[in-house]
Amino acid sequence: MAPVIAVDGLGVRFRRNRGARRSFKDLFSSRQRRSRPDDFWALRDVSFDVQPGEAIGVVGRNGQGKSTLLKLVAGVMLPDEGSVKVTEGVAPLIEITGGFVDDLTVRDNVYLTAGLHGMSRSEIDGRFDDIIDFAEIGDFVDTPYKHLSSGMKVRIAFSVIAQLEEPVLLVDEVLAVGDRGFREKCYRRIEELLAGGRTLFFVSHNEKDLRRFCQRGLYLDKGSLVLDGPIDDVLSLYNADYGS
Repeated sequence: MAPVIAVDGLGVRFRRNRGARRSFKDLFSSRQRRSRPDDFWALRDVSFDVQPGEAIGVVGRNGQGKSTLLKLVAGVMLPDEGSVKVTEGVAPLIEITGGFVDDLTVRDNVYLTAGLHGMSRSEIDGRFDDIIDFAEIGDFVDTPYKHLSSGMKVRIAFSVIAQLEEPVLLVDEVLAVGDRGFREKCYRRIEELLAGGRTLFFVSHNEKDLRRFCQRGLYLDKGSLVLDGPIDDVLSLYNADYGS
């Protein structure tokens, strides 16, 4: 079976000093020549394949490239080296409140965001009540988005993205905000999507959640892929390196 995600020799470079200037000559020189002392590789030489229906947990300390990897898979960031090939559509639960417009109402934001993700107006019409009911914010439908609490913003954002039919689901600790009851509700929804054959990339520091959803793990450290294997083995090595 052909992989739904193929990552080959992936590398992404950032600059610590954003104010540093590059010369005109740098724009036409090779990558090696363009490297500066204040450059660092968030990811380097990362390769793996993902088969349809796999649930993969991405493990590592803060700042080790986990969220960067998901953004590359989502197509919102381009690599400096290597390639990421995704053969199916992606539903990104990554910084999900970022695309919402503060001055628009919740209703208008639902139509805007769902539309940007490819849903037709008639599809949104048919699912609008389900989106609002799941988010449990029926009393705030015509309230400007900026007046919602952070937890309510996550609720409506998750509710919209969870309605997408895309085969690949990317989840990056977006549910850390909000009450435990709603988080469990979201997790049950993720399990429903997995039961329907979706592919999952899941970033979390919660081992219980990682074991709940994932059979396979990717352990990233200092921008490198240290281990690709069963989630229990990945978590054991991570804990041996940095403690539980």
